[in-house]
Amino acid sequence: MDDEVMTYKAKLEARNADKPIWEKKCLSIEEAAAYSGIGITKLRQLSRQKKCPFVVPLGNQVFIVREKLDTYIKGKKHI
Repeated sequence: MDDEVMTYKAKLEARNADKPIWEKKCLSIEEAAAYSGIGITKLRQLSRQKKCPFVVPLGNQVFIVREKLDTYIKGKKHI
């Protein structure tokens, strides 16, 4: 990649890293586990299910939409 693009990407990542988890729209599996109290292994299992309502796949990465995860958790008695 071009140096300019890499610099811009680093700035975006740094700005996003400064946000608290509860203000981010998309979370990594690790961030979602810390936010929700659900284990990383369980979140990975849930995210692999077809039509999982709170997952956004991006290449090899999986992102959790925080608001949709909140809605999902509120609708469940047991996870």
